[in-house]
Parts: sequence; structure tokens; C-alpha cells
Amino acid sequence: MSNSDDKLESFTSEGLKRGLRNRHMQMIAIGGAIGTGLFLASGGTIASAGPGGALAAYAVIGVMVLLLMQSLGEMAAHLPIAGSFQSYATRFVSPSFGFAMGWNYWFNWAITVAAELVAAGLIMSFWLPDVPGWVWAGVFLILLTTLNAMSSRAYGEGEFWLAAIKVAAVIVFLAAGVLMIFGILGGDSPGFSNWTEKEAPFNGGFLSIISVFMIAGFSFQGTEMIGVAAGEAENPRRDVPKALRSVFWRIMLFYVGAIIVIGFLIPYTDPNLLRSNESDIAYSPFTLVFERAGIAFAASLMNAVILTAILSAGNSGLYASARMLLSLALEGKAPKIFRKVNKRGVPMPALLATASVGLAGFITAVIGEGAAYTWLVNISGLSGFIVWVGIAVCHYKFRRAYVAQGYDLKDLPYKAPLFPLGPIVAFVLCIVVILGQNYEAVFNGELFHVLSSYIGLPVFLLVWLVHKLVTRSKPVDLMDADVQSLQPQRSKA
Repeated sequence: MSNSDDKLESFTSEGLKRGLRNRHMQMIAIGGAIGTGLFLASGGTIASAGPGGALAAYAVIGVMVLLLMQSLGEMAAHLPIAGSFQSYATRFVSPSFGFAMGWNYWFNWAITVAAELVAAGLIMSFWLPDVPGWVWAGVFLILLTTLNAMSSRAYGEGEFWLAAIKVAAVIVFLAAGVLMIFGILGGDSPGFSNWTEKEAPFNGGFLSIISVFMIAGFSFQGTEMIGVAAGEAENPRRDVPKALRSVFWRIMLFYVGAIIVIGFLIPYTDPNLLRSNESDIAYSPFTLVFERAGIAFAASLMNAVILTAILSAGNSGLYASARMLLSLALEGKAPKIFRKVNKRGVPMPALLATASVGLAGFITAVIGEGAAYTWLVNISGLSGFIVWVGIAVCHYKFRRAYVAQGYDLKDLPYKAPLFPLGPIVAFVLCIVVILGQNYEAVFNGELFHVLSSYIGLPVFLLVWLVHKLVTRSKPVDLMDADVQSLQPQRSKA
């Protein structure tokens, strides 16, 4: 267990196949963080907090994500299992906490798949407005389910190319943006005028930056999938640390670089930025910059890129949630049917169940007013942040248990460099983001908006409490925590 260069068996203890190579792991981590949050929502953040405020928010959240990924990387490289943070929560904190974490994560991505199907229908209407959106949703659901059903390597290969398109688009955007800033492309350069206009670079002060934290956090969600993918990596003890070391800086370059370029080229008072959170691709800040650079087909280009981002999210959502459901079943926290894995190492019952939830969510959205679907999305909205809080807690407990049981930290394939400060700071920042996501509704006494924003938190706590009351599970003692085995731990309840 101590040699970071040792390859594990080709099939895992869960029956999954270790088919993900280093390049797949790199792109899974990068692709998980580059999506509509960057291509669309980045404009709204600049309009709300100014270019300086948006830059500060993304930088702080980026550091928080770095600390969390270091925590996850230490555990995932040492214990590369499909259940990832769900299994870690069960082993190091309590079975009830693990139960709530696992179902929370599965539900989050199952509903996200439905959301991506709705978005895919809207995107396709840009080119083919006469074709109903549900047709495209069905086509993409079949496509993504088939890709996941083939093998873990097929998923990784699909994610590699989808992520590569997104990365290429960002690189072209940054290059064109720099040329425009220096006046080489797209006419005269605005210079620093957009950073000094009115209240720029900080619009709305500190509270505006806090309000942007949530959007920035959503943009980075998906990076934790590398922890789930570690369970099927060919050489997780080598590839997980390698991916973590390089990916963070690439992601920060993309996000911080994009905010800087947009801040230089588009005034934060531009009304189009306020519309960039909508589905109309014409108001994406990327589209606006490309158009000003003289790229005539900018809207079509960005529409295609955003479609790949949506398909990437759906592809990863099916993959991660199916593995999480498998892990829950193996530990006795979900029906036994979901333990089954086919000869290609794919948990088909878990995959089909997740795809069915995505389909049901999409149907709910398109029939009637879609109010039920809206609430489902709101419930899942905080799930990513709850998982991040859980990762910080699990790492703190894991490291203490590992040392308490007499193991040498030098034997870890990857050691998070800032322990214990790292998980503690990440934990505090996550709590700040969770509590501050809709502070305006709280201050204004808007009960409906408060409920719709925060409903995910009491639902998670309720699931945790009910499981604890039913099973009477207790917190895990440091000396009893399993810090070595790759075998699933069956629930005694």
C-alpha cells in the first residue's frame, strides 16, 4: 500500500475495471470545472461586483478548491475506491454521515443530468428552432447512457474530447483577448478605462463579492469527480497527485485570465453582461468578445462550445452518480440490485436508475409549469458545497486516525501540504458560502426565496438524523477507523 508506483489490480474490489489513464484523469479534473459557469455566468459576476470584485471572488474560491482537492487527493491516492468521499465519511466520521453524503451526491448529479437535458434542448433550438427540445434531450440521454454503458475507458475518452474542446475555446479566447487589450486585434484598445469607470473595479463593496462567491463556487463544482474517478484509474497513486498538481493552476489561469480579459474589454455597466446568465448565447461575454474581435460566427461557435460543456456535465454526472449508487449498495445503504456490475466493469442497474431519474426530471420540467422540477434543482443546489464540507471534515479525521494508529506519513502517495490549516480554512469558507448564498432574501424577510435557496441544507441534515436515529450509529473512533482497506465496508445496520 505504501509504494506510489505500484499498479493495482485491473479490476477493483467493487468489480469495476481500472481503465482510466493519466490523460483521462487530467481532463476529468479540468473538464469538471469548465462549464456554463465560466462561459455564461462570468459576465453576471462582473456586472454584480465589478471586474476587481469578480476577480477577488474567483481567486478566493479557487484557493478554497485547491485546499479541498489537496485533502481529497491525499485520501483518493491512498484509498482509490469508487465510493470516494461517501466511503471516507463512513470510515472516518460516522455511518450516518456517509449515508447522507452518498445519497446527497447521487441525488445532486441525477437531478443535474435532468437540468443538462433541459439546457441541451434550449441550445439546439439556436440552430433548429422547429424541433422540440424534448427530442434532443432524448437523443443526448441515449447517447450519454450508451457511452457510459460501454466501459469506464469509453466514458474517459468521451470526457477527454469534450473537455479538450472547452479548453481549446478558452485558450483561443484568452489569446484573442490579450491581442485586443493591446490593440492588435479588433480596433482600438480600451486600456484601463473599464477598471476605473465609476465604482470599478469593486462595485457594491464587500457584500457584492460575497454574493459572487456562490456563483464562483458553482463554477468550480465537478472538480471533486477526480476522487470518484480514482476508483477506476489505472495507476491512481501516481495519476491522482499528478493531476491535482497541474490541474489547479490551469483552472485558475482559465478563470482568472477570463475575468481579467472580460474586465478589460467589456465595461461592468454593459447591460449585456446582466443578460449573460440567460440561455441566449448572444450575451455570453465570450460571444461578445469574439464578435468584437471580428469573428462573424461567434454566436454559433460559442453555442457549440456550450453544448459540449453541457454534454460533458451530463456525461460526468451519469458516471459519478452511478458509481456512488454502486458504493452505497455495496455498503448496505441502497438496494442490493445496484451492486451488480457487468463483465465490462459497468454498474448497469445503477447507471440505468440514474438515467431514469434524469429522464423523469426532464419530463417534470417540460410538462406543466415545472414547479416540482424547480424545487428539485434547488434542493440539489447546495449539494456540491455540502460534499466539499464533508471532504474537509473527512480529511481532518483521516489524517488524525492515520497518525494515531502509528502509520508513517511518508508512506502516503500524496500528502496535503497545509494540514491541518488547509481543511480547516476550506471548511470555514464553505460554510460562509453556504450561509451567504442568498443573504439578501434573509435580510429582506423573503421566506419563499429563503426556502428555495437553502432547502438543500435541512434536507441533508434530516437524512443524516433519520439514519442516525434508525440505525443508532455512533461517531467513528480514531483507533477504529479503517485507513488501509480497499474493500467496501458493509453496514452493520
